[in-house]
Amino acid sequence: PPHYKQCVRSALDARFPGRWMDGGDPIARPLRSPDITPLDFFLWDYVKNFVYSEKIRNIDHLCQRIIAAVASVTHNMLTNTWREFEYRLDICRATNGSHIEVY
Repeated sequence: PPHYKQCVRSALDARFPGRWMDGGDPIARPLRSPDITPLDFFLWDYVKNFVYSEKIRNIDHLCQRIIAAVASVTHNMLTNTWREFEYRLDICRATNGSHIEVY
């Protein structure tokens, strides 16, 4: 992927030293890491879609959009996502931790 190119990684290291996730993490995580819950997927997708629903003018505008996106997450949205997570935990328990695909 383009974000793995050395020039991109160097630019990110210079701009955000030690504050961005790269493929060289000491803990290798698969694409669908078991450490990542539906809450993580929901929040990332929601914030990303909210933030980029309009053209970003500069870094300050980007920060404002991120803050607005997180502030717009409702209690009901989080409750529904938490229910989905509990459902996945129930499936995990019922299958004794077997690999499952839940969409």
